[in-house]
Amino acid sequence: MAAVQRLLRASASGGAAAAARRRMSTALAPEQTPAAGAFPFAAAAERARRRMAEERNVQWVFLGCPGVGKGTYASRLSRLLGVPHIATGDLVRDELASSGPLSVQLAEIVNQGKLVSDEIIINLLSKRLKKGEEQGESGFILDGFPRTVKQAEILDGVTDIDMVVNLKLREDVLVEKCLGRRICGQCGKNFNLACIDVKGENGLPPIYMAPLLPPNNCMSKLITRADDTEEVVRNRLRIYNDMSQPVEGFYRQQGKLLEFDLPGGIPESWPKLLHVLNLEDQEEMKLATA
Repeated sequence: MAAVQRLLRASASGGAAAAARRRMSTALAPEQTPAAGAFPFAAAAERARRRMAEERNVQWVFLGCPGVGKGTYASRLSRLLGVPHIATGDLVRDELASSGPLSVQLAEIVNQGKLVSDEIIINLLSKRLKKGEEQGESGFILDGFPRTVKQAEILDGVTDIDMVVNLKLREDVLVEKCLGRRICGQCGKNFNLACIDVKGENGLPPIYMAPLLPPNNCMSKLITRADDTEEVVRNRLRIYNDMSQPVEGFYRQQGKLLEFDLPGGIPESWPKLLHVLNLEDQEEMKLATA
């Protein structure tokens, strides 16, 4: 573990950290921009940003309500930057499918409907980071963790996070989006039947999200998730918001939080997200991840 911490802290203190800090200072609104001198690497930021295309050395966290699409955008950015997208839910599922020492314990927890403890999640994450170190990975994008301040504090003891991207979307749009989700019972792919077209009013901008329709051979095999009811979705969002606000405050105080309001679906949001991250000039890479 000590070796993992030394490696990750050393990489974070170099080009990636400076580039990430530079991105935040240029992307955040004036009232969110950290005070001048808050980041000691500002002088080297532009040079670090130019090295970004080669180094791909980022250590980012993606936050966002259930259904906001953080997994989608984190996956796209992981391909764009050449770093792994690490979702803690996937780590748990992978361990359950293995014959590892935690698999039996995890199976009991999941079967009883209990939450997986912070200790187990950090154990799995530390193992994944160590494996990445051994394979020469230069960074990561973490999705689904941390969800509490305690978890954020524990994560700080494991690795240095450069930047936290908080994806935001209006609750009425999130609910409609979640209610439109479908899974093909045959191929397992995810689709969304909702065509969201919300007019701008009361100072809020319009939002349009086209449906993600399945091919004809999947249309008759679509399944709705049992928990995708309006009551459950709204309760899930309420619980998330109650838990997430302290986490957002934790990273905001550290000067690492970048809040990004999704203006629409992927065609509208992806270019704007690249812009605030200063990645929009890598046109050939955008095309590769489209």
